[in-house]
Amino acid sequence: MTESPAKGPRILIVDDEPANLKLLDKMLSGQGYTDLDLVQDSRVALDHYRAVRPDLILLDLNMPHLDGFAVMAQLAALADPLLPPIIVLTAQQGRDYLLRALNSGARDFVTKPFDRVELLARVRNLFEVHLAHRLLYDQKAVLEEMVRERTEQLRATRLQIVQRLGRAAEYRDNETGLHVIRMSKVSALLARSIGWSVDNCELMLHASPMHDIGKIGIPDGILLKPGKLEPHEWEIMKSHASMGAELMDGDSSELLQLAYVIALTHHEKWDGSGYPHGLAGTAIPQAGRIVAVADVFDALTSVRPYKEAWPVDKAVAYMQANVGKHFDPEVVVHFQQNLTEIIAICERYAEPEVVCL
Repeated sequence: MTESPAKGPRILIVDDEPANLKLLDKMLSGQGYTDLDLVQDSRVALDHYRAVRPDLILLDLNMPHLDGFAVMAQLAALADPLLPPIIVLTAQQGRDYLLRALNSGARDFVTKPFDRVELLARVRNLFEVHLAHRLLYDQKAVLEEMVRERTEQLRATRLQIVQRLGRAAEYRDNETGLHVIRMSKVSALLARSIGWSVDNCELMLHASPMHDIGKIGIPDGILLKPGKLEPHEWEIMKSHASMGAELMDGDSSELLQLAYVIALTHHEKWDGSGYPHGLAGTAIPQAGRIVAVADVFDALTSVRPYKEAWPVDKAVAYMQANVGKHFDPEVVVHFQQNLTEIIAICERYAEPEVVCL
């Protein structure tokens, strides 16, 4: 006698003949297959499939209302990646008929009248195949989740490194480094307002803190000088844009590619009077134009070695006065539209014991 399976499959049986259902029930339950769902009306077969989620389906082909081919079409339309194997039950033995059943989704067939030994062997074999398929599917899902988690860990680590690099450069002329937090959040806000995608706004948030990474190459005597820079000192100071871009150059990641663009172009001006290349108008990448607005506004409203913080109204007036000169008019429109939220960012991440407004 065939051994009963250690863990029986859930079997959905669809046949319009009560006698056939009774016979199949007796054959299968006698071998330990007790988790059986017997369906006489093929019109509800799909509902039973969804409720039971069987491991195997025994399906009659010749039925009123919906024949077996129609039921298989309904199952195929679900696009279930783990659709269980189907054994068709039929009295037809014509080659074309059986090929049609196999091409419609059946994995095997049993002809009527049923041969008990044959039926049980086919049920057992297909159940084992399904178990193997499900095991592979589960392993694939586990591996995909492991890869996703590891990728997320690497991404988070990279972002941490990038953000700390940006803050490290900022510490040289700003004790807390909160400037890069404020301006990056404002940059992402402006990008979102202009219409950047969610993913690109996130890239902006994480790339813009490195806008002044090149400052690490500027001597303290120039970077921290409290008074106005001499012409030769100013030329050295301006070189931080190119130095920052060189540090970011050559990497294939979208994050560092955007950081490269921002570092190189955020000191360009709309009228072409900026540096390092004197770009003008839309020749300046939009990322650089966005960061220029966020960076200058925060610099104006922050304490620096060479100046006190400006009141917000004075800083806003400066931004408006330099539309079409320093700043892209479109970006300034979005700056004004989002000014309340920008001020909230400024207040939330204000320097300790320093009022931003």
